[in-house]
Amino acid sequence: MLYRKRMFAVTLAASISLAGSWLAAQGPIVQYGRKPITDKGPRALGLIQLSPKGDKGRLIPIAIMMDGKFYDAGSYKGAPVPMALDFDTVYEGLRTGVSQGVFTITQPGQLNHVWIAEGTWLPAGMKAPEKSKKYSTPVIEDKDAPPVLHRHSDKADSDSGANSQDKDKDKDRDAKDQQKPAPPETAKASAPAAAPDEPIADPNRPRLRRGKPSSTARREPFTTFDETIDAKPGPGTSDAKTAKGSATSSPQIVMITAISDAGGPDPRPYTYDMKPAEEASYRSKMLDLAAAQLRAKGGAGTKEPPPAHKKSSVGKSAGPDLDDVRLRVFDLSSSNEPILVLSAKTHPAAVSANGSIEEPQEITLIARTNLEGELKKLFFSQTDSRHLYAAPRMELIDAVDADGDGRGELLFRRTSDDGSAYAIYRITADGLWPLFEGTP
Repeated sequence: MLYRKRMFAVTLAASISLAGSWLAAQGPIVQYGRKPITDKGPRALGLIQLSPKGDKGRLIPIAIMMDGKFYDAGSYKGAPVPMALDFDTVYEGLRTGVSQGVFTITQPGQLNHVWIAEGTWLPAGMKAPEKSKKYSTPVIEDKDAPPVLHRHSDKADSDSGANSQDKDKDKDRDAKDQQKPAPPETAKASAPAAAPDEPIADPNRPRLRRGKPSSTARREPFTTFDETIDAKPGPGTSDAKTAKGSATSSPQIVMITAISDAGGPDPRPYTYDMKPAEEASYRSKMLDLAAAQLRAKGGAGTKEPPPAHKKSSVGKSAGPDLDDVRLRVFDLSSSNEPILVLSAKTHPAAVSANGSIEEPQEITLIARTNLEGELKKLFFSQTDSRHLYAAPRMELIDAVDADGDGRGELLFRRTSDDGSAYAIYRITADGLWPLFEGTP
């Protein structure tokens, strides 16, 4: 029995050595199950501004990713035009991850010393206009063809004879009129007849033009744009006033996030589908969480508002009395885990010692759900126009895949005392991770 065990051990060792030598001869072992290679760039992120009619548009560059790092798209490789605003660069407009159309840059330029670009907007589902002319069969004249004989007509001869006699009479009358001196008035009236003999205007003469150049115009490195995208040049001051008046009464400009890259992932929606009852539940929980954050910071709006303001309270929730409440829910990682973003304004409930009413507070609250279904705070900000130096105003733009990994990030516009700039944040388990924060 002991002899059999020894023979089995020797045989097993020999088999292992032979297998090792065979694997060594086959070369290195290929490993499977690695993470897919993410997009390293270039990948540009911008914001499209469309006029209410949708016929004119501008692109604001935000950030550009190169080798996994983000840079300011308005200044990256800006010689003579930033890389993100080069001619014929195509951006895909996205709204919460759903494609809305295609924007093609036609002319980059500067507005108040800030780089932007004008272009053409083609909504999703529409066919691009054909620029080429339709083919028409050319007419070729055969010079070697035999002459075509026309039948002789007596009527044509009589007509031609009568016409020749009339022409002779007209010539005699003109000769007699030329011998007589023409009166001064007749001479002055006949003076404009010499206008057709003047040379034709030079077609290459430079002309002043405003707005978007035509397709046949020479491309300039960059130009300077007007402040409004829907203003039309008018011949007089009255037209300009009318355009300004119509612009104030017209709808607001449409803002759409845009992505331009060469090989990024296909877009996918970042909306979180839920029923009305579930949305109302999330809304009530977010208002309660906002009230807790306001009480913790000792902010305005947590006290009971006066009776005059009770009509504008939000729903049936037990939270504070807020105005302009906007709740957006996203599914950024395709895991069916909602990310909730609440923005609102508090009522000026408190009165200072000098009798003035305190300014309303603008709040932004971001939360996610845990395993028990409860909300967990990720971010909270509270500010007003007098405290922007300490806490900037956070305005949510949309959810967009900025780094090309298939997951969505949140795009905000941050406003402080120094100005406004855009910022991109990634949602983590405990908070927000800044991928890019622009300079105001």
